[in-house]
Amino acid sequence: MVQIIAGIKGKGKTKRLLDMANAAVKDARGSVVYLDKSSKHMYELSNKIRLINVTEFNIMSSDGFLGFISGIISQDHDLETMFLDSFLKLANLESGDLTPVIDSLEKIGEKYKVGFVLSISRDASELPENAKKDVIISL
Repeated sequence: MVQIIAGIKGKGKTKRLLDMANAAVKDARGSVVYLDKSSKHMYELSNKIRLINVTEFNIMSSDGFLGFISGIISQDHDLETMFLDSFLKLANLESGDLTPVIDSLEKIGEKYKVGFVLSISRDASELPENAKKDVIISL
């Protein structure tokens, strides 16, 4: 399952994502992971959430990013939810088509029973059709 928080830069997507992650970990039976482009928000997250600074791993393409996600899942069989802040940056999709990556995340999530919550710095109307159905918050 993929859920998307969409909106242009500066609209409060990160705050919403942090709140959702902190709420999710309270009821989680498994692990919760938060991926970001820095460690800036580490003190805003519950200490039960694993924060991963993706920029430390030199990911150069969207395929590399999907491999990174798969690696995290393969190492944590109790993984329940992944929160991905600044998704376009993390996945190297700032100017690319996110359709195949969203499709891949849907398949990975279904196969391994992992939920993905993404913050995307685009207006919901600018998202591809396969992503529009996953928008839960539009700012």
